Amino acid sequence: MIKVGINGYGTIGKRVADAVSKQDDMKVIGVTKTRPSWEAKMAIDKGFDLYAAIPENAEKFGEAGIKISGTIDDLIKEVDVIVDCTPSKFGAGNKEKYYLPNTVKATFQGGEKPEVADVSFNALANYEKAVGKNYVRVVSCNTTGLSRALYAVSSNLKIGKVRVVLIRRAADPGDSKKGPINAIVPSVKVPSHHGPDVQTVLPDIDIVTSAVKVPTTIMHLHSIMAELKENTTAEDVIKIFENTPRIKLIDSTDGFPSTAEIIEYARDFGRPRYDLYENMIWRDSISVKDNELYFFQAIHQEADVVPENVDAIRAMFNLASKEESIKKTNKSLRI
Repeated sequence: MIKVGINGYGTIGKRVADAVSKQDDMKVIGVTKTRPSWEAKMAIDKGFDLYAAIPENAEKFGEAGIKISGTIDDLIKEVDVIVDCTPSKFGAGNKEKYYLPNTVKATFQGGEKPEVADVSFNALANYEKAVGKNYVRVVSCNTTGLSRALYAVSSNLKIGKVRVVLIRRAADPGDSKKGPINAIVPSVKVPSHHGPDVQTVLPDIDIVTSAVKVPTTIMHLHSIMAELKENTTAEDVIKIFENTPRIKLIDSTDGFPSTAEIIEYARDFGRPRYDLYENMIWRDSISVKDNELYFFQAIHQEADVVPENVDAIRAMFNLASKEESIKKTNKSLRI
């Protein structure tokens, strides 16, 4: 049984904690928060032991009537691995301050630079490279979605240059501090950083990306175009996606004209927090013209990296093969 600590019980951390708690080969020992909050109280209500992420803030929890089990220094001593879900760029500092001195393994999230870890990880694309590693970076939500889809295509077909336009959500639903409210904001630096990030997982993919930010909170949307080096039909690609884990095909004619209906589907399906761990690809958007493949996919930015963190832990401790881990994680999360 692998003992897991979650450093940062926020958007990703609370989802990872729930996912780990559903596994029979790992256990959540505790989670951290930097200060008292409703999320800190929620963690305790769910039965997770709570620790102060900033030791100097420990007294503030008691003053707020929230019982903690110690600080991150105490949690580190009790676990085999830490899942670092702190805000972007904090993970590298945590590694130097806490993880390395205590020789504890750790996974990091996509907001960290690749250099923070031994490998950038996507379960479908490069699970084997994380086996036995001490530090693994689970790539961002957008990179996770792109890596899954492009691995599926490139491992079955010969492809050339890939071009992607990312229509990015402005903020997560619970974040009231970010915008835009009534604007479309282009990332004027082209290519955007997403392409090089995909190459940390799939180095042989020739990919160029651009991105815009739009005033929505529920999902990202990707418009993907890939050059094909062999005769292929849309039906061939559909079959590939149908046989790829963590990819779900939907049709606009079934009542999925937008991301709003996809989220409503997740609510009706009974997913916690309406989480969608899968790439949602419009089947009727998949087309091939003049040896170029086109399709749209929607990515739930709060959830698609969650199963990847679970699989990363299994790889780091060599608990299961890629196929075994993905199957096990998918079953536990109803993917």
